[in-house]
Amino acid sequence: MNFSKKKWSAIILCLVIGFLATQSTDLQNSMFGRTVMGGPMVALLVSMIICNIIPKLDKEFKDGTTFCSKKFLNWGIILTGGTLSFASILGTGVKALPLIIFNIILSFTVAIVIGKKLGVTKNTSVLVGGGTCICGGTAIATLSRIIKAQDFEIAFAMAAIFLFDTISAFSYPYIATALGFTENQFAFVAGTAINDTSSVAGAQATYQAMIGNMDFNGALNVKLVRTTMLIFVAVFWTIMAAREAKKSGEISANESIFAVVKKTFPMFILWFVVMAGLNTVGLFNFNLGSMTAAKWLSKISKFLFASALAGVGFKIKFSEVFSKGLKPIALGGITWACVALASYAFAFIFTGYIG
Repeated sequence: MNFSKKKWSAIILCLVIGFLATQSTDLQNSMFGRTVMGGPMVALLVSMIICNIIPKLDKEFKDGTTFCSKKFLNWGIILTGGTLSFASILGTGVKALPLIIFNIILSFTVAIVIGKKLGVTKNTSVLVGGGTCICGGTAIATLSRIIKAQDFEIAFAMAAIFLFDTISAFSYPYIATALGFTENQFAFVAGTAINDTSSVAGAQATYQAMIGNMDFNGALNVKLVRTTMLIFVAVFWTIMAAREAKKSGEISANESIFAVVKKTFPMFILWFVVMAGLNTVGLFNFNLGSMTAAKWLSKISKFLFASALAGVGFKIKFSEVFSKGLKPIALGGITWACVALASYAFAFIFTGYIG
């Protein structure tokens, strides 16, 4: 790679911010007992602050941040595949599949329909829908590369997801207890309506302490199944992106959708699925030091996501967030509320099924 010093300095800075942001989650856990803000969101905010303090960034420096936001996202997505498993769909969280699938359809429908009425870009709406129904930042990162979202669209979607995810993580254990939910009912609600895996883990830890059962892991079991659905959602939006390319004339109208998908299919998604398949057969279950290979892949992927979001943050001005980002945040709130209501309603109506 023939990079200039300024471009290398940008890449190294993004990596440093990504590393420190990832490490900050351990500090948050020691101070607050849970992750308050995920590493990627911390990295995004830090780089945005730097971007707004420095009056003007050099073009070559910006080229380096662009490299980070694109390449590191791809590599992070591929490694994330190694932490997922098709087998989890057949595991303990399988009973939640009907609700998970319903929420996926609901989330994308609400985000796209309401987003259009609010004047939010379609890409932002798709990212908000995916982040709400699957797994927050990981889904946003994955879908952004498929639909070719702009950096500001990624940033706005991340901000919208983070705000309401935090509210969910702090409040759901107390709401579930006040409503007299069983452990399984809480698992269904928390596992399907809290976005980020770390937030689900935090809410579950709070609930464990409240009910005095430290062996309870139902919420994370449901969340694992939900996260695995990212594979199918990614494939779906790849097909949709291919159709859009054909409709817009980017691809010859005479070519079939299959041919278009084959030509435009992002290779990182293929490797993402391959890695998930390898993890399904147990290839990453061996220990590397104190953790399994799958756990190391998870840590490295989070570091890459944080470094990529650092690259995104260097292109976002606070003035743009306040002038253009309020509508995406409102969209995130509406989509989040619809998914939350669906999960709570399911927990009430199908109590006998859930147990």
